[in-house]
Amino acid sequence: MDKYRRDDSPSGLSDIVERDGLLGTGITTRHIEAFGRKVTSTAGHLMGPSGDPATNPHYHNAMADIHRELRRPSTQRKVFALTQTTPTDLVRSKLSTSEIQSRALSSIPDDLLANIPDDSSSYSLFQGFQATQDDQEYRKSHRRGRSKGKKLLKDSEGQATPSASGDVRKERDLLNRRMELMGVRKNMCSSEILDVDNKIANLHRMRQIVLDRLAGLEMEEAELEHEITELDNKLEDLEEEEATQNQAAATPGPSGTNEESVGSEDPAMDASFMSESIYQKLPSPRSLKHRSIRKRSMPVLHEHFAPGSEIKQMQAHNDVVTAIDFDYPFGTMVTAALDDTVRVWDLNVGRCSGFLEGHNASVRCLQVEDSIVATGSMDASVRLWDLSRARSTHNDNRLNKRAGDDSIADNTAAHSTSLEDCFVFSLDAHVGEVTALHFKGNTLISGSADKTLRQWDLATGRCVQTLDVLWAAAQASSLGSDSEWRPTGRIPDASADFVGAVQCFDAALACGTADGMVRLWDLRSGQVHRSLVGHTGPVSCLQFDDVHLVTGSLDRSVRIWDLRMGSIYDAYGYDKPINSMMFDTKRIVAAAGENVVKVYDKADSHHWDCGAGVGADESAPSPAVVERVRLKDGFLIEGRRDGVVAAWTC
Repeated sequence: MDKYRRDDSPSGLSDIVERDGLLGTGITTRHIEAFGRKVTSTAGHLMGPSGDPATNPHYHNAMADIHRELRRPSTQRKVFALTQTTPTDLVRSKLSTSEIQSRALSSIPDDLLANIPDDSSSYSLFQGFQATQDDQEYRKSHRRGRSKGKKLLKDSEGQATPSASGDVRKERDLLNRRMELMGVRKNMCSSEILDVDNKIANLHRMRQIVLDRLAGLEMEEAELEHEITELDNKLEDLEEEEATQNQAAATPGPSGTNEESVGSEDPAMDASFMSESIYQKLPSPRSLKHRSIRKRSMPVLHEHFAPGSEIKQMQAHNDVVTAIDFDYPFGTMVTAALDDTVRVWDLNVGRCSGFLEGHNASVRCLQVEDSIVATGSMDASVRLWDLSRARSTHNDNRLNKRAGDDSIADNTAAHSTSLEDCFVFSLDAHVGEVTALHFKGNTLISGSADKTLRQWDLATGRCVQTLDVLWAAAQASSLGSDSEWRPTGRIPDASADFVGAVQCFDAALACGTADGMVRLWDLRSGQVHRSLVGHTGPVSCLQFDDVHLVTGSLDRSVRIWDLRMGSIYDAYGYDKPINSMMFDTKRIVAAAGENVVKVYDKADSHHWDCGAGVGADESAPSPAVVERVRLKDGFLIEGRRDGVVAAWTC
């Protein structure tokens, strides 16, 4: 008991350490003191002054040993290998595999960890591989032993021998084993299908992220394009001003100018002017100068959406949309309605840029080509506008007052544009409302309710020739090359336009009229080159390319003509009259009196619907009927009876 007696005195503790060692390890105080003296001596020799090798030989001996070791080839190879080792290899050499996995998972963000699919398979990869290999080996052995197994079954039916029963039992065990392997493989297939579904879901999420990124890039691209256009136009104006100033400085003024002669007018000049044609009295138009506004890179965002996806919808007008057109996807759109307004829109942001004011009645037809806009109105005039002359202004309260609707005012309130300088000139020669027009280059063709077509030269703003449709029909009837004008023997449809649609290209002109005829004119001679007979109602729309001409009529049919043969290539019908139609390289779209746009795929002859009326809830109010459609590069725009304009992918 004395051995375990408590003694807190210093002499008592030293006695215990001296007798039993430190904590029973056998190390006594004498050992600790000796170790301390050795460490102190070594550190003192190494860290002491090294000037005299005689007084401090340990430092020099240690350095000599280090230099000698470094001169060995094995040591040098180890040092070179260490310098070429990457930090990853260094970490792997110090950490275990489980610790590396733990640290890797802890450093991965939570959003990436959330996309890791769960392993729904109850079998490991090695088990699946083993099942596949065993099944392949069984198939090979089973082919060889199939005849033998059948023979064993026949033999076992006749007599029961131990060898036959053993073979049958072995065959049964093999089949059972194959059944088990089938279960493993089925489970693995199911797990693989779930993995593929998870990958597809992750890819859809990634696709949406990239689509949002693409949309942002195109928005930024449009802003940069707008800024570059403004700078280019400003530079052109500055260059014109400099050229004018230089010319004025180079030309000296006349000396001794008679002010009376300058202010007087020549009666002969005035008489000769009055004797000129009525078209000579048109005001001298400002030239249609195409400024640098052409798109440098076309938008591609709509090409990556599923067909029939809605891109944008806006309340453009308060009444029926009568005409609509745009230059390119997400570009500039111009709309007209029975509310007697013509609006210019920025499709990229869905905002109204301003009004085209000047017509005295509603606009029935219009076309947008680059920066030039042509509008045909019920006031019997055609007006030309150059949107490149527009000036950006601050908010204009007049626009809000003119809108008359909260939704339209919201679209028009911010970042409005002054379009007062966009007017170029007016073409006034028709005596009836203009119902159709088309221009290409410097040639514009207009069709009117006065039963005439007029060809205009946009360089001078004058009418080149007038084509009388009734006279051409009578001439063709007398020559026997065309059927006579046939009003079908019933009361004419008051809503049908006499000239429903026109399109020109160089000297070729196609015109669809209320008698259901499609006439192909030669503008060089002013004669009808060919007439296409087939429609039983007024032709309301048409479009042609280098091979086919597509026409839509109030007889509820769309017909595709082969221009090379002058005959019907294809035709299909709808339940209601066709009001508007257009096609591109892949599809034909039509407004057929319904709340959806009728789409026809030319490649596989597939019909489908596009628009707000597709899958609409019966309990909710039905969307308005589509009146006008335009299609370019898979970008579809529809105008409805309630003034709504929407953009879709097609």
